[in-house]
Amino acid sequence: MSIVHVEIDIDAPVERVWETIMDPHRFEDWVTIHRSVDNVSASPSKRGATMDQVMQIRGVTFHVHWTLVSVEAPSRAEWEGLGPAHSRARILYELSDRGGSTGFEYTNEFTVPGGRLGTVASRVIVGAASKREAQKSLSRLKKVLERA
Repeated sequence: MSIVHVEIDIDAPVERVWETIMDPHRFEDWVTIHRSVDNVSASPSKRGATMDQVMQIRGVTFHVHWTLVSVEAPSRAEWEGLGPAHSRARILYELSDRGGSTGFEYTNEFTVPGGRLGTVASRVIVGAASKREAQKSLSRLKKVLERA
């Protein structure tokens, strides 16, 4: 299993940050590896919501089916994803209200098939790129929300 954890402070109210990160149609505004989203549930911010996302990292395009398994608006959301070749991912959004600004902690845990060998290969191939892309995504989110 590989884990990416990134934090950022955003000068915007927690409710506005929450609305943005929980809207799959806004992913294109801030998620750097996002390419498209389809089959989004009617209520994408409610427990049990699902969506299919196409992403690309290091030139490789892949599809993930996401399910929102836990939600405590506007402070916490946990998504579980099923990807290619039985890969799995867990994304956790944690927001904290800082009196007008918002602390955003993003955690992504992903498991690739192939046991230990798959994990080692994943760290070599994707490892640093995943953290770099997470940092870029949160920086983009900050710019989008602080401009508004």
